[in-house]
Amino acid sequence: MESKSFTRIVIFFIVAAAVLVGLETSESIMSKHGSLIHVLDALVLYVFAAEALLKILSHLPKPGNYFKDGWNVFDFSIVVICFMPFDAEYVAVLRLARVLRVLRLLSVVPKLQILVVALLRSIPSMFYVTILLFILFYIYAVLGVMLFGDNDPKHYANLGDSMLSLFRVVTLEDWTDIMYINMYGSDNYGYELSEMSRYPGIVPTASPLVSVIFHVSFVLFGTMVMLNLFIGVIMTGMQEAQEETLQLNEEDGSTNSKLGDYSAIVEEMRELEDQVETLRNRLRGVREREEKRK
Repeated sequence: MESKSFTRIVIFFIVAAAVLVGLETSESIMSKHGSLIHVLDALVLYVFAAEALLKILSHLPKPGNYFKDGWNVFDFSIVVICFMPFDAEYVAVLRLARVLRVLRLLSVVPKLQILVVALLRSIPSMFYVTILLFILFYIYAVLGVMLFGDNDPKHYANLGDSMLSLFRVVTLEDWTDIMYINMYGSDNYGYELSEMSRYPGIVPTASPLVSVIFHVSFVLFGTMVMLNLFIGVIMTGMQEAQEETLQLNEEDGSTNSKLGDYSAIVEEMRELEDQVETLRNRLRGVREREEKRK
């Protein structure tokens, strides 16, 4: 079941399932070839079911061992959900399950499994980095409302708008526009007359130095430091996952080598038994000849 040809066939059908799901999003294609796409989709589903059945049978006489692997449980669950007869009100669940079949690539390709394991291992560390990033966002969001709320209410009117604007800044999405609005004042940059009338309490104020220090420092801390911390945590988790995979492969290799040594010893014992049996036959022949001579 772990042969490369079998894995390639499964990958082919997973990619085919992904293509079919994408084609179903086009109304023009479905109107012309909807029946064919549904037939091919059913064929792919039966192939997945046959794959699961073959894997379960490969674990005989203990088929329950198939469900000890989390990836197998994930694959089996998707297949079962796709076979369930949903009513019209639950058709969204069926569509979701069909889309999730694309994720089966994660269970088939070992390299992708390493990436998923690395991400899962990184979640605890990423949680603490996220808390640190939230504290940074909160401090800068409060400062943004205090410093630029009157001049730029579109971005810093309240705490929620301020945090959303800072998210735009940390992703480097036209963040300089927000900085320039508060550098030159909303009456000189960024605000049109219609927008000025939309915010009756606006007080245009230019803060060149404060705006530069505020936004540039946030980009340095938020983008250059915090996001690199996320990358570092993920890379550490990936390295640990790779080391664990290598260790498991070495253990499997040592087990296979022990099994190979054992089978070689058994083969040698069988050859010795054959040689002993041959010698016994020769001795019997010699005794029979001696008895005939007497």
